[in-house]
Amino acid sequence: MKPKRTILCVDDDERALSIRKVMLETRGYRVLTASDPEQAVKFIRSGGVDLVLADLMMPKMSGAKLIDQMKAISPHTPALLFSGSVNACTEEHLADGWLPKGELAPMELLERIRIMLVRKRGPRRFAALRQMAS
Repeated sequence: MKPKRTILCVDDDERALSIRKVMLETRGYRVLTASDPEQAVKFIRSGGVDLVLADLMMPKMSGAKLIDQMKAISPHTPALLFSGSVNACTEEHLADGWLPKGELAPMELLERIRIMLVRKRGPRRFAALRQMAS
């Protein structure tokens, strides 16, 4: 059995966090939630986070700044930035992707997450298959 991938969801909207948590857990992911960016940084520092989903507009720190801090701690961890109030992020950021909230159906969001996690894992699986074949 393969280990569950851990996704950290960061959003100041508790309702949105709980909906996202249930959706991701029912797909087999382990989900950590943080309604405060400082709490999210603590999760990232402790390690074990495979992907971060962060809301752009939060009161204490923007999602863009949170992802910049996260990338300084864990540069290879993929991060998706999203917002329900703007269609594009004009702020400089190191996020690996951008999602307008509500425009993507849950299946599209799940597919983006899957692709980002496969990219993070890299070509190891294919290298192992080639070794077995030779």
